[in-house]
Amino acid sequence: SGYHLILLAKNHNGYRNLSKLVSIGHLEGFYYTPRIDFEILEKYSEGIIACSACLGGEIPQEILKNNTSSFSNLDNIEFNFDSTKKVIEKYSSIFGDDFYLELQDHGRIEQKLVNKALLQLSEELNIKVIATNDTHFIDKTDFEAHTVLICLNTNRDMDDTEGLHYTGNEYLRTPDEMYALFSDVPQVFDNIQEIV
Repeated sequence: SGYHLILLAKNHNGYRNLSKLVSIGHLEGFYYTPRIDFEILEKYSEGIIACSACLGGEIPQEILKNNTSSFSNLDNIEFNFDSTKKVIEKYSSIFGDDFYLELQDHGRIEQKLVNKALLQLSEELNIKVIATNDTHFIDKTDFEAHTVLICLNTNRDMDDTEGLHYTGNEYLRTPDEMYALFSDVPQVFDNIQEIV
């Protein structure tokens, strides 16, 4: 039903615009989930910070769509960025310096590939990169209960290998855990402080 995108209000006007976007998504764009299009996003973008989101975001999906054959050799990968750059330029034209690329690491090979690509794109296109973590439950120990909940919500068995799956790392990580995970790219923490 669309791509994920993180939007943060950076001031009162941004909060009003974010509220407008959420309302439009629910009242006019709803199709299984709330949705908005680029025209609406651009119209109400003032005062909003945008981040590229998780693997469900348009930019990570574009990277994966064009580079999936490279999973076996991440060290020597040469990315095809043609269509990905167009997507990034679309977001950059709307948000300017308030657009950030997100690195995440839940242990999936897809994320490692996307992170490598995002770092190259960040450098090439001069777009800032931040480190984030998908948070679907609070503590690491909540993983089993969350898995049961997902199985109930999606009507599947616990041993089902199809459908929605998490790695167990989608919990609220501590700052120390995030620093350890992304210590090789310290600029992500400066950029997070810039957003704060």
